[in-house]
Amino acid sequence: MNRTICEEMNKRTTPELITSLEPDEIFVFGSNLEGMHGGGAAYVAYRKFGAVMGQGVGLQGQSYGIPTMQGGVETIRPYVDEFIEFARQHPELTFLVTRIGCGIAGFTDAEIAPLFRAAHGVRNIVLPQNW
Repeated sequence: MNRTICEEMNKRTTPELITSLEPDEIFVFGSNLEGMHGGGAAYVAYRKFGAVMGQGVGLQGQSYGIPTMQGGVETIRPYVDEFIEFARQHPELTFLVTRIGCGIAGFTDAEIAPLFRAAHGVRNIVLPQNW
């Protein structure tokens, strides 16, 4: 299968491993405010999808950074809300959200998934399975 979006029973989910993107797809990853993309999905974003060293937030190449390393879950919420609004304003793009915050940052899916509740109604945002 060449597509990066898995479709099961009409529910689109982000694949566990993203190795390539279509021209209109954006890799959404967890970053840090300093934009030091040294590990995890941030490193993939930097090496493969145009993330910019020194930019921790927003669109960069074919990637979009959401900071997850600056404190608790509530410090992530404003950046998620900003991302969802950005996606709404760019319906020509499809945003593949990785399990941000659930790797190096140390949060669980149960802690992060509720932050994306409003994203369920946004057609061009694709979330990880069970989010």
